[in-house]
Amino acid sequence: MSFLSEKWIEASKKLLNELKRLEETKERDRLDLVRSLRLTIYALQRSLMGWMQLANNPDMLTRFTHKDLEEINKKLLQFSHSFIEYDLEATKLGTKKGLKTGKKVKKKKDRMEMFYV
Repeated sequence: MSFLSEKWIEASKKLLNELKRLEETKERDRLDLVRSLRLTIYALQRSLMGWMQLANNPDMLTRFTHKDLEEINKKLLQFSHSFIEYDLEATKLGTKKGLKTGKKVKKKKDRMEMFYV
């Protein structure tokens, strides 16, 4: 196993332990929940970036069998469906609570367009 793989695994284990600790914490206040939410999203982002690096590296992908790739694809599709379904639920809840999705910034007509020479 390469040094980078070992570092990735070690960092992932530490991250999992921290997520578990946060999950097991009793009587969390709002700040604890926000901290947990942020760490959870960071963990997802970190993992997804690793998956993207793998998917974008044909040399690494050749080391997986067709069966391996089928299983990886199946699992990731399941995770994606579940996550996106929850994303939709949370977005609907946020909308009911008055949150708005990204607003388009209107350009001021009297402002000169910037250009570079």
